[in-house]
Amino acid sequence: MESITAIEAYGVRKYLRVWSALSSVFDHEYLFWTLVGLLLVLTLSSPERVPQYPALVDWPTIAALLGLLIVTKGIEVSGALHGLAHRVLAHLRSQRVLALFLVGSAALLATVLTNDIALFVIVPLTIALQRLTDAPIPQLVIFETLAVNVGSALTPIGNPQNLFLWQLSHTSFLHFLTGMAPLVSVLGSLLLLWVVVVFSPTPITVRSPDIPPPVNIRLLLLSLALYGPFVVSIEWHQPLLGAAVVLLCYLLSFPAVVRQIDWVLLLVFILMFLDLRLVANLAIIQTGMQHIGLTVPTRLFLVGVVASQLISNVTAAILLAHYSPDWLLIAYAVAVGGFGFVAGSLANLIALRLAQDPRLWLRFHGYSVPFLLLSGMLVYGWLR
Repeated sequence: MESITAIEAYGVRKYLRVWSALSSVFDHEYLFWTLVGLLLVLTLSSPERVPQYPALVDWPTIAALLGLLIVTKGIEVSGALHGLAHRVLAHLRSQRVLALFLVGSAALLATVLTNDIALFVIVPLTIALQRLTDAPIPQLVIFETLAVNVGSALTPIGNPQNLFLWQLSHTSFLHFLTGMAPLVSVLGSLLLLWVVVVFSPTPITVRSPDIPPPVNIRLLLLSLALYGPFVVSIEWHQPLLGAAVVLLCYLLSFPAVVRQIDWVLLLVFILMFLDLRLVANLAIIQTGMQHIGLTVPTRLFLVGVVASQLISNVTAAILLAHYSPDWLLIAYAVAVGGFGFVAGSLANLIALRLAQDPRLWLRFHGYSVPFLLLSGMLVYGWLR
């Protein structure tokens, strides 16, 4: 009996250790638990759809995210960003100039490397500045998030919804770009003005000039060598193969990097695909879309903006394309809809997760919601 009791006690202790570890990982993961709760409600209402769940997840997107998380974590762990942060501060010595540089860089990168990749480059660099200066890092991350949503709207490869609408419209790259240029000009001007207002010309105070940690050259070279080919694999629609190669290379060379990536973010993305696509396919949603009258441009725009707040601009673009052939107006609507609530754009989620600051979620909405209202009113007045 004593041996059985000892075994049971060991099992309880092991269970508690596992539960403690899981609790520490998912502690304060409010969005994760919200998505889990929503999925539970949707599953109980339609249990017959459970076998279809795997097909609802965009696995190529998950694979692309996994590869990017690993490669960018490798660059971060190598120590290269900390050294780069020193060089940036050596030339940009006021808060406003630093903000204009980082926000402009984020927008520019998003036009050619997609909004997600731009964030994976800019946000870790910004976070690395935290130890060196008194610059308002949280505000910088928020405005970088707004910037990638603006910049990525310009080109058909800037974000997933543009890529979808570009393929759907069968138009040329140049035609798509020229169609989006007026909107991006408006949004970009508004963002630039807001940066100048929010960030003061106050000189940056650089803290004790600590010596940058030594750079892990092998890790940095591996990360840089894999970065370009992996992006190409995404462009060639082979993210699953690319992610598998990246994962294998790091597991063989630097397994600690793989352990440090944000695995919860991957789970959140999977849950978002499940929840948002289940909601988008509800009969009441589809019936409502048919009765709104989406042939009226202003209605289509408003529905796109509101739908983006609820189910993200990627899902909103896919949904609206079923009811309207006006791909350009849909692109306008979901571009503006990427601002506002965090669910408006998956880029918002990525940026806030990369920042790893729970307090930033509320502050983000303090800037993003007003930007949505301002840009929405400007575009709505333009369409009228």
